Amino acid sequence: MSTIVARMVSVRSTIGGASITAKGNDFHHRIKSCRSSSLHAGSTKEKRKMSGKLTTEERAQVLDPLLKNGWSMVDNRDAIYKEYLFKNFNQAFGFMSRVALMAEKMDHHPEWFNVYNKVQVTLASHDVSGLSSRDVKLATFMDQASSGFSK
Repeated sequence: MSTIVARMVSVRSTIGGASITAKGNDFHHRIKSCRSSSLHAGSTKEKRKMSGKLTTEERAQVLDPLLKNGWSMVDNRDAIYKEYLFKNFNQAFGFMSRVALMAEKMDHHPEWFNVYNKVQVTLASHDVSGLSSRDVKLATFMDQASSGFSK
C-alpha cells in the first residue's frame, strides 16, 4: 500500500535554478540527473587548475615570508603549521568563517582545530602529497584575515 501511495504523490522542487516535477520513484532518478548535470557542470573542481608540488626553488622563494611570519614546517610531513590567538571565541570563529569562504572558493580546505580563542592550522595539498602554491595562497590569506582582529 505504501508503494502505491508513494507513486501517486507528486513532488515539485527547484534545484540549481531548474524546476522539476516528478512522481514517486521517478523523483530520486530525476533529482540525481539534475544534480549531475546542472549543479556540477560548473563546479570549482572542474574549473580549478591543479597546482603541482612546490619545487626546491619555489620553496625558497615563497615559504620564507611565511616562516618569518610565524608559520613552521611540520615534522615528518610536507606541510606548514601556525597557531592564531584571538581576543575571544567570537573573533576566532569570525576568522574561521572568513577563511572558510575563501577555502570553499579555492576548493582547498585547511586542517584546523579551534578551542575558545585559539585556532591551530595545518596546510598541505593532499592531491600532491605536500605543499603547493594553493597552500601558500591560503596561508597568506589567513595572515591577512587575522590582522583584522585585535588580540
